[in-house]
Amino acid sequence: MSDQLELFYAPQTRATGVRVLLEELGAPYKLNVLNLKLGENRRPDYLAINPVGKVPVLRHGEAVVTEQVAIYLYLADLSPEKGLAPDLSDPLRGPYLRWFVYMASCFEPALIDRAMKREEAPHVMSAYGSYDTVMETMRAQLATGPYVLGERITAVDVLWATGLRWGMAFGIVPEFEEFKAFTDRYFQRLAPQTVLQDDQRFAAEQQEAAEKAGVA
Repeated sequence: MSDQLELFYAPQTRATGVRVLLEELGAPYKLNVLNLKLGENRRPDYLAINPVGKVPVLRHGEAVVTEQVAIYLYLADLSPEKGLAPDLSDPLRGPYLRWFVYMASCFEPALIDRAMKREEAPHVMSAYGSYDTVMETMRAQLATGPYVLGERITAVDVLWATGLRWGMAFGIVPEFEEFKAFTDRYFQRLAPQTVLQDDQRFAAEQQEAAEKAGVA
């Protein structure tokens, strides 16, 4: 890595999992913490980096990578020696990519519809089929565990562990035993524990700053 990695980040967001992955990889990086409560993600300098005004964003030299799944794939491939990304000749490469894309194209849309209490689109039109199908599909995959791809831990486990944990905490993901066992197992690792402790500190500091500014 000849150029510095920079992560644009806010606590308790999708950026949390990306930071966990950076810690898993042992990659040096600069952390740019944004306070969303103060609208720092809507400032012109940040919108010039990501016009959507969301986190995470990864900057690596001249490359700017948005969208959490793209960032996970980029980082894991950037450090092949860490073994968190099956290479192109590995039979697990296809399933690895599948479960990354399944999070973005099926799991998250299903969760958003459920959280917003929106009626699901007809099955033939829906990008994800149905909420129940999405949950049962992932439940069946994790039943073969202990990790998403079986015995081998990869970057996709970071994505799913953080996503499932968040969803269960807010009551929009069922607390299946397979989900709880998987997330409990993953969050015993040092990287997520370290980042979650920092997340709580950052969140408290940002809440205090927002209250002082009268926007909390």
